[in-house]
Parts: sequence; structure tokens; C-alpha cells
Amino acid sequence: MAKTKKKDTAKKSAAIPAKSYEFLRHYLNTPSPVGFEKGGQQVWLDYVKQYADETFTDPYGSAAAILNPGQPFKVVIEAHVDEISWFVNYITDSGLMYLKRNGGVDHQIAPSMRVIIHGKKGPVKAVFGWPAIHTRLGSADAKEPAPKTDNLWLDCGARSKKEIEELGIHIGAVVTYQDGFDELVNDYLIARAFDNRVGGFMIAEVARLLKENKVKLPYSLYVVNAVQEEIGLRGAEMIARRIKPDVAIVTDVTHDTTTPLINKQIEGDVACGKGPSLAYAPAIHNKLLALVEEVAEKQKIPVQWRALSRSTGTDTDSFAYANDGCPSVLISIPLRYMHTTVEMLHKDDIQHTIQLMYESLKALTPKTNLSYFK
Repeated sequence: MAKTKKKDTAKKSAAIPAKSYEFLRHYLNTPSPVGFEKGGQQVWLDYVKQYADETFTDPYGSAAAILNPGQPFKVVIEAHVDEISWFVNYITDSGLMYLKRNGGVDHQIAPSMRVIIHGKKGPVKAVFGWPAIHTRLGSADAKEPAPKTDNLWLDCGARSKKEIEELGIHIGAVVTYQDGFDELVNDYLIARAFDNRVGGFMIAEVARLLKENKVKLPYSLYVVNAVQEEIGLRGAEMIARRIKPDVAIVTDVTHDTTTPLINKQIEGDVACGKGPSLAYAPAIHNKLLALVEEVAEKQKIPVQWRALSRSTGTDTDSFAYANDGCPSVLISIPLRYMHTTVEMLHKDDIQHTIQLMYESLKALTPKTNLSYFK
């Protein structure tokens, strides 16, 4: 007897609207290095404010859009805007520049990359130089040099320290990679900063859906785009103290562990195109997680699972442990090639993550029982 093919019950994701897609492209291509996030935040605020009742920014640049302000119960959905980058640290007499990391930037991918130096007189194009393979090999028994932070340099074409200074480049000038957004086959997208500007896009889209569908929430919703996640969750720490939310739903990227050289025994089993990832960890509130899982089952949204041990490594930790404790949950989107210029994810996962946050907010009320002892 022929076997009956199992019916796929997962909801199909809708296409991203053209206006939203253009925002995503512009947002991803706008440099927003750690500590210098104003450019990306301005793009984000200009888009999300049309769907909010109020907006505000804090002293270090985290931004929030508020729907239904003034309610005693406060819910946050959150992402972070900052991207990893470099600092100019030392300028040689011959006009080359040596660097320090600004966040967890990967030195091994740097050689031959094109970059933008953000100086006092505006952006300056440059490249990570690296000697030709002919000159690196040397004798048969010589060990080929590997790229390290202390042997990588930038070359912008200047041939003296004075020329560097005339361009407005200074010690502490921040450096971002040039590569930006592009599309691949099978609905895959690449960009240098999906971590985590895809999160900023998704929370903005949740605000859009709530506004366009005229959803009346029984609480104040804070749509938060935080700064300085990449150097220790600092922006979330600050704004969590300011808002003092009752619930936080955080979104960030997670590893697609089908990528070669990643160990599933350590990182778990998560793949692009199979839905957002939910996780267990001490910072993640079990009853809030159960609510999100129930929503996913009811709405037929595919999800994947991870265990994250002591820390999630995301802004979830800052919200969970802020103030008197805030029930928090993490909804992650699978990503390949994290902290490179070709971070890759799938359109379906974007839409399913948006849908899961949107439906979870509709299911949540101030009366939702999140106590472990009731």
C-alpha cells in the first residue's frame, strides 16, 4: 500500500510589503557601529514613528516607539541596532592605520575587505591590506603568517600621517565594512549586519501590523531598539531601568548549525528556513515561554529549540534581571555566517518571527498568570 504523504500544516509566510522591504534594505545598508548608532537609529525612528503614538530616545541612543502609552502594565519587544566594527588605534608615518576591535569583529575575515572610515570630515574609503601569496610563502619550511589584530592594517591611499589627518581621520575613528544587502536564490538574503538589524526590522513590522489591523492592546507596548549589545548588553540594561517593563519579548539572531564546522552537539540543531528558534535558559521565563509555544502551535508557526545554559548572550539577560525581575523570552532567527560581511538568513523566518511576536502580543494581557507559585 502506498504511504500517504504527511500534510504540511505550517502556515506559509506572506511576502514582505514593498515599502517594508525598502526600509529593510536602507536600514541594513546604514552604518551603525557600536557607540555610534545614530545613523541606523534615525532610519529606524523615521519608519516606526508612523505606527506609534509616541517615541523617545535615551542619552546613549537607544530608541523606543510606544503604542497605547500611559497604561500601568508595560510590555517591551526589543532588538539591538549596533554592529561590530573597528577603531583606528595607531597611524604610521607612512599613512597606514592599525586597529582595535569594537565588539566581536572577526580578524580572520578582514584581509582584502573594503571598509569605510568614519572621520571628522566624513566617510573615507579604505581597504584591509594583505601581502600577496607569492611573498607570504617564502621557503618551503617557513610558516605562513595568519591575520591577527596586531598585524592587520588599513590603507586609504594616503602616504603620510599628515595626509591621514587632512582627511579627518583620527585615533578613535570608527571603521565599518562596506558590503551591504543582497539577495540570493531560494529566498535567502545576505547583509553585513543582520545581527541584529533584522530584529529592528521585525519589531517595527510588528508595530505596523498592530496599527494597520487596529489592534487595541490592554497595555502599553514599548517597541525598543537598543544600542551597545555587542559589547555587553549595555543599551538594554539602561533602557530596561528606565521603562521598568512587566514583560519583555526579545528577538536576536542565532546560529544555523547546519553550517559546516559548527558542532551540533554543542550548538544544537537549528536551520534557516525552518522557523524562529525558542530556547530554554535561566533568564527565560518558563511560563512566558509556554505562552509563546502555545501561540506557535495554535497559529501553526514552525519553531525550533535550543538550550542556552547560564546566559543567552542577548539583551534578554538585561531585561530579565533588571529592576525587580522582568519575565522575559527570546525569539531568535536562524543565521549563517554570523559576524561576517555575508550574514545569511531566509525570508520565511523573518515573516514567521514577526508573526510569532505579533500573535504573542495579542495573546498576552495584564491578567496573564506569570507567577511560578499560583
